[in-house]
This record gives sequence, C-alpha cells and structure tokens, in this order.
Amino acid sequence: MKIAGIQMDVTLGKVSLNLNRMIEKLRIAAAEGARLIVFPECALTGYCFENIAEARPFAESLPGPATQRFGEVCRELDVYVVFGLLELDSHDGVFNATALVGPDGLIGAYRKVHLPYLGVDMYSSFGDRPFAVHDAGELKVGMNICYDASFPEGARTLALLGADLIALPTNWPPGAENTAAYTINARAQENGVYYIAVNRVGVERGFAFVGSSRICDPFGSTLASADHREEAMIYAEIDIARARNKRFERETGKHAIDRLADRRPEMYRSVIEPHQLTRPGRGE
Repeated sequence: MKIAGIQMDVTLGKVSLNLNRMIEKLRIAAAEGARLIVFPECALTGYCFENIAEARPFAESLPGPATQRFGEVCRELDVYVVFGLLELDSHDGVFNATALVGPDGLIGAYRKVHLPYLGVDMYSSFGDRPFAVHDAGELKVGMNICYDASFPEGARTLALLGADLIALPTNWPPGAENTAAYTINARAQENGVYYIAVNRVGVERGFAFVGSSRICDPFGSTLASADHREEAMIYAEIDIARARNKRFERETGKHAIDRLADRRPEMYRSVIEPHQLTRPGRGE
C-alpha cells in the first residue's frame, strides 16, 4: 500500500481556500498511487488564533461540510484521507481534531489530548475521547496530533489496540526540530508500527513552521522525509504484514525482540498517577 504526506502552507481563517488546495494535492497524490493521504494539523483552518471567539466561527461539526466534500472525492478516487481541523461540538466546545475519511464518508475522528501553551491549543478543549483505531480498507489507522507525540503512552495505546500505522498531523514550530528528527522514529520502533508525521510550512502570526515531515517503518527507519522550508509531498510503500508481526528474529533461536509481548505493565503504575505540577493558566 502506498501512503503520502502533504507538507503544505495554510492560510489562517480561509477554510474554502485551504480545502480547495488540499483537494488539489489529494488528487495529485492519488494519481501517484497513494491510497492513504495525510495533511497537517489544523490544515483546514490555520492554527494561531488569539482567542476562542476568533477560532469558533471556523470550527465545524463532524460529520460536516469538509468531511462531506472529502468523502465525495475519496469515493471518486478510492482513497482515504486524514486531515486536521477545529471540531465544534453540540455545546459550542472547540477541539483541535483530526478526521479520517474514506469512500463511504467519515470513518473516525480524534480530539487532541495533550495541549501545549501555543496557538489555538491555549483556548481549545482537552480531548475527551479514548484513543481508537479505525479501518481504512485493510489498514488499521490510529491518530494523534502534534504534541501528543511527546507522550509515548498515546502511541503505545494505539499499538496495543492493533494499529498498523499512526498518523500524526502536526504544526511543529521552531524548537520542535528534535521531535521531527528523533521522536517520530522512536515511536515507530518502540511500537512496531508505521508512523507518518505531516507538518506544515510557512509563517503564521510570527511562527515559522519547521516542516520536516517524515514516514518511518516499524523498525524506526526513515522511509521518506521533507525539507524544513518548502511545500512537498512525501511517499512510501508500506507492508501491513510487517507492522503486524511484532516479533523480530534477529538471529534464529538466539536473538528475538517483541516490544509488546516483553512489556511489564505491573511495573508501570506511576505512569497513570496524576502529576501535581501546575501549568500556566489557559486563555479564554
């Protein structure tokens, strides 16, 4: 199966413009044979809103207009797409979210669990749904968003739920270069999954996003990567069976690795105990 990541610039608050550009790029990737195409975090809306009142008019429900439009194109091209947006719930709450859409429309969505003190995440609501794995054809896809990658528990949970691939739409700002360079490979290797992290480029309200999108295989090797400044499309061929075989025989009868079977969860109790450090106040 061929997958693609679309590293692109985004215009703050210009939903129709962003959506049309995404669909143009989706068509190009599909013509190259990609069946799963991943876009950046908040690709539909932009990210650097200065308060929740400014952001709310650009949020939409799921399913909604964007997932409907993507569903029509996915049906035409027989592809699947993951993209970032702001989700509006029935109580006017705003979540930083991703949606997985295929030929039959919306398949699943994810609300960002870990929120940094940056951009719209200073004002949006914390993700309130359990991590989940969804079927994109025969591929089992889990979703995280940007800062989530800094917390290994999210990716590990998705791996335990059976993910073959984790998609990470992201808006990495300056300072996140080491996350792009090292963390993505580590998350892929430690969970034995394919991992596709797709960042944006361009400048938005003073933040120059660092690009550096990449695709990693279940051994942590980089299959494809993008420059840190320019728009780009990256592609990789993935083998689903490779992600499902968690036991790696390095030398028959002498050396094998299984990072899921070899876990000792009874020793990890402190991981789930709340930490009492305070964080800066969140804006309104």
